[in-house]
Amino acid sequence: MARKRRCAVAASSRWWDDEDGRRLPAGEVHAWEPGTNQTVCGLALHRSRLARFPGVEWADILPESGGAADAVRRVCPRCAAAAGRRDAGARRGWQRTDPRP
Repeated sequence: MARKRRCAVAASSRWWDDEDGRRLPAGEVHAWEPGTNQTVCGLALHRSRLARFPGVEWADILPESGGAADAVRRVCPRCAAAAGRRDAGARRGWQRTDPRP
């Protein structure tokens, strides 16, 4: 069984939330595992000029979550596939119900 990734966010730009007073991701967002120097999809953070957001969880920036996704323009599809687009409680999308003998 594959291990569950605990991903933070790296983004192409940032914005300040006036209510919370904290820096949040904007623009194109990628999943990033803290402690590494690249995104889950393989982009180097420094060369791609991506800002790290270690305090923002991956699930918070997905548009359907409504969390810190106000200024997110694009979610990297490769990162979404690797980090998981659904929350941990969601069931699998496809499952064989009657396997052949």
